[in-house]
Amino acid sequence: MTPGPSGRAGGSRPPDLFDMAAAEELTTRAPLAARLRPTRLDDVVGQRHLLGPGAPLRALVEDDRLSSAIFFGPPGTGKTTVARLLAEHTARRFRSLSAVEAGVKDVRSELDEARRALGTEGRGTILFLDEVHRFNKSQQDALLHGVEEGVIVLVGATTENPFFALNAPLLSRSTLWRFEALTPADLRELAERALRVEGFAADDSALSRLVDLAEGDARAVLTTLEVAMALARARKRSAKAEPDLTAGVATINLDDIEGARETRAFRHGREEHYDLISALIKSVRGSDPDAGLYWMARLIEAGEDPRYVARRLVILASEDVGMADPRALGIAMAAAQAVEFVGLPEAGLNLAQAVVHLALAPKSNRVALGWWAAQSDVRDRPLGPVPAELRDAHYRGAAALGHGVGYEYPHDDPRGFVEAVYLPEGLAGRRYYEPSRHGSEKGLAEAWKARRESNPKAKADEEERGEQ
Repeated sequence: MTPGPSGRAGGSRPPDLFDMAAAEELTTRAPLAARLRPTRLDDVVGQRHLLGPGAPLRALVEDDRLSSAIFFGPPGTGKTTVARLLAEHTARRFRSLSAVEAGVKDVRSELDEARRALGTEGRGTILFLDEVHRFNKSQQDALLHGVEEGVIVLVGATTENPFFALNAPLLSRSTLWRFEALTPADLRELAERALRVEGFAADDSALSRLVDLAEGDARAVLTTLEVAMALARARKRSAKAEPDLTAGVATINLDDIEGARETRAFRHGREEHYDLISALIKSVRGSDPDAGLYWMARLIEAGEDPRYVARRLVILASEDVGMADPRALGIAMAAAQAVEFVGLPEAGLNLAQAVVHLALAPKSNRVALGWWAAQSDVRDRPLGPVPAELRDAHYRGAAALGHGVGYEYPHDDPRGFVEAVYLPEGLAGRRYYEPSRHGSEKGLAEAWKARRESNPKAKADEEERGEQ
């Protein structure tokens, strides 16, 4: 099936000389990843759990029985390639749209054409929608009608977690197929295939480094390799004085791969965004400064907003360090202010200092547990009135209402506190904050406990709670 003027497959016009000339030009000028795109399922590298002999997706494709499906997984794992191979295995019309460029009008136009083809030819339509996560709710709703009516079989490709990116009704009518990152063996096989096609050789160390840099992404392998080929070719041309021992074959070395790595783009989608920040928080909570620095570097190098990272560290300072190191919150706040004042790249140092301090600090979540317990009581238990002695007594007539009567001012007592009950009736003696024995919290808690034990009322409450 030849591409139509819009670039969508499925047209019926036979190829002419211009088509053939363009195709021939593309075979030499297109990016390496495009030139090596598989034309058969057997040529796809990786995804054996989906496409190996007897695998479920392969069986459905070869029998032309694929229903609406969402292909999801990391970039460069073959989602678009496999979707386009459907055109070679289906008797149905195969149409393609990109969610980056298409709108509701384009979707409705494709649905209208699909209805006409179904009515006049009895021929169904597969609509491939690349980067389907870019569609908003109204665009997805427009698709939903066509899927529900059976007018189209939707095949969507996305790098995002579909449970985050797609409407529940659309998900419920689609089969989810997860594409995994390619293994090092898969990536090496792909690289060796590209070297053969392009007439290059490569050192083993260069291939190993290339595979390490790609992180499971086939497109990254081919993009890096294409630049490395150019570097190797240029080096060969410049070495005119040396005897040509390679018989016309340029050899890619480790320096070429390292030079080409500058083209590498660090990126992550929404799901990985949450995974990376989770890894950072859990590493710092687990007192591992090295892992904390690594995950923060991953976030920053991928273009994450440093203010977001700073906000998460401020939260962690209270949630996971708390009173075990009362300085932690101030240090996290200082890092957040430095991000605004200094900006990247230098503010990375301030964030790194906060990460290391928070990781090394003793840990206590007792402030967080106390806060959550108090919230729970406010939401789930009867709300007792504010005791009269604690009510505002700063306006005329307040004393006549009994507001503030009986309140004892702690600063008037030489000890700095007084024996009083501050919780409402029904909650007296309720304990939300239970200090740990970690870091500074231990000393603060012991002094606090000593004061409480000198308070007869508080001591009686403690004994009553212990009996319960």
